[in-house]
Amino acid sequence: MPKARVYELAKELGVDSKTVLNKLEAMGEFVKSASSTVEPPVARKLRNAFASNAQGNASESKKPAVPAKKPAVPAKKPAVPA
Repeated sequence: MPKARVYELAKELGVDSKTVLNKLEAMGEFVKSASSTVEPPVARKLRNAFASNAQGNASESKKPAVPAKKPAVPAKKPAVPA
């Protein structure tokens, strides 16, 4: 199995590369950038770590999503005929 790049793993896991880099660092792995490669066993551990986080988050009760407020648009003045 070929080595995986950090940015490829991030795309696969649905997170940004910075999150994957931070997680790998927390796992004790040394990676410099999103284009760094990781060995297959490390990639497997990373996937398992994100899978366990996803299962833990799914069991928590989620608050209903609040729709974003639209910015107030100033009212246009009616055109005055000249």
